[in-house]
Amino acid sequence: MVTGSALIFIFIGSLLALFALILKFKWDPFLALIAVAVVTGLVVGIPYTELPGVITTGFGNTLAGVGIMIGLGVMFGELLAASGAIERIANSLLRVSGKEKSPLAITITGTAVSIPVFFDAAFVILINLIRKLSQSTKISMVTFITALAVGLIVSHSLIPPTPGPLVVAENTGSGLGYFILYSMLVAIPAVLVGGWWYGVRVGKHSPIYIPQAGDAGVTEVAASLESDQARPEIGTKLSYLLLLLPIVLILMNTIIGLIFPETFASGIFGFLGEKNLALFISVLVAAFVLRPYLRDSKENLYAKAISSAGLILLITGAGGAFGAVIRHSGIGDYLVEVMQLWSIPVLLLGFLFSQILRASLGSTTVALVTTSSILGPMIADLNVSPVLLGLAICAGGIGLSLPNDSGFWVVNKFGRLTVPETLKTWTIGGSLAGITAFIAIYILSFFVGILPGL
Repeated sequence: MVTGSALIFIFIGSLLALFALILKFKWDPFLALIAVAVVTGLVVGIPYTELPGVITTGFGNTLAGVGIMIGLGVMFGELLAASGAIERIANSLLRVSGKEKSPLAITITGTAVSIPVFFDAAFVILINLIRKLSQSTKISMVTFITALAVGLIVSHSLIPPTPGPLVVAENTGSGLGYFILYSMLVAIPAVLVGGWWYGVRVGKHSPIYIPQAGDAGVTEVAASLESDQARPEIGTKLSYLLLLLPIVLILMNTIIGLIFPETFASGIFGFLGEKNLALFISVLVAAFVLRPYLRDSKENLYAKAISSAGLILLITGAGGAFGAVIRHSGIGDYLVEVMQLWSIPVLLLGFLFSQILRASLGSTTVALVTTSSILGPMIADLNVSPVLLGLAICAGGIGLSLPNDSGFWVVNKFGRLTVPETLKTWTIGGSLAGITAFIAIYILSFFVGILPGL
C-alpha cells in the first residue's frame, strides 16, 4: 500500500475528483462518494478483493447508528409542519417580543424550528410570515431573511436529531444527551451574532417587503394551511410540547443517569430516552395528537418523509463508506500527523476540514459526515473531548454557503434577493455564526474535566 507524503496527494486528488463529479458533471452526491471511494481505495493499494468489504462495512456501520433516527426525524418534522405547529410557535414568539424585537423572535423561531424540520422546508413554510412582518413592522426584509436563515442553518448544522449532527455525535462516540445540551449552548451566541445582530445591521438601508404578483403560490404548504378553514387550529402549548418531546426524553436520560445512576429511574429513562425510542415515541404521539390538525393525510406525509429520508440515508451511508476507505488506507492517520506537526489545534482542524468541504461541495450533511468519519475514530489518539471535536466539526458546516449549495438558491429565490444580496446576508451571516460557534466551543474547552460530559 502507498505510504508517506503520497497519501496527501491522493487525498487531495480524491477531494478534487469528488468536487468535479458533483459540481462540474452534476453527479448525485451518493454516486460521487461511492465512485471516489472505489477509485481512492484502488489507488492507495487496498486489495480489490478487500475493497468492497471496506466500503460496505463503512456504509453499514454509519447507518447502523443513525438510520432509524433519520427516518423517524423526517417523519416527525413532516407531522409538525403539516399541522401548523411551526407557524403557531413562530407567532407566539412574535407576540412576546413585540414589533421592535421581531427579528430576534424570528431568529429564535428559526433555531427552534430547524431542530425537527429540514432547512429548506422550514424556510419555505415561514417565508410568508416574514413578508407580512416586514410590511407591518416597516423593518427590512433583508433583516428578517438573515435572522430566519441563520437561525435555521445553525440548528441544522449543530443540534441533533438533524441528520448531520446526529451522525457526528455517533462517529465521535459522544453521548447524545450531552451533545444536544452543549450544542444548544453553543447555538445561542452563534444565532445572536450571525442572525440577529448582523441581520439588523445588514438590513438598515434595505427596503421593506412589497407584495408582488404570484406570492400567494410561493409555497403549497403555506397556501394549504391558510386556505383550509374547516380544520381546528393547533394550540400554542401543544405545539411547544410536541417540539420539545424528543429532546426532553433524550436529555432526561442523560440527567437522570447522572444524578441517580444504576437505579430503577435511570433504567426507565435510559429506555425511554434512548435516541431511537425517544423519536419513535414522539412520532407516535404526534401522529395521534395531531390527527385533527393535519392538512394532509398521514399516508401522504409518511410517503414524503420516506422519500426525503431515503436520499439522506444514501448520502450519509456513502459518506461513511468514503471515510472508511480514508481510514483503512492510512490517509486519515497521516493527515492528522501532518496537521499536528504544523501545530494546528485539533478543534481548529475539525472546524477547518469541515468548512473546506462545506464550501467546496455545497452540502452541510456531506461535510459533517465525511469529516467525522475520518477524524472520529482517531479521538483516542488525539486526546480531545469527543463532544467538543464533534461540535467543532458541526460549526464548520454552518458558514461559507456558496452558489453550489441548494440552500443558497432557496434563500435567493424565495427571499427575492439578488446574488450579491444573498452573499451579503446568507453567506456572511452564516459564516459569522459559524465562527462565533467555534469561539464558544474553544471557550468550553477550558472547562474540560470540570463540566459534565466534556
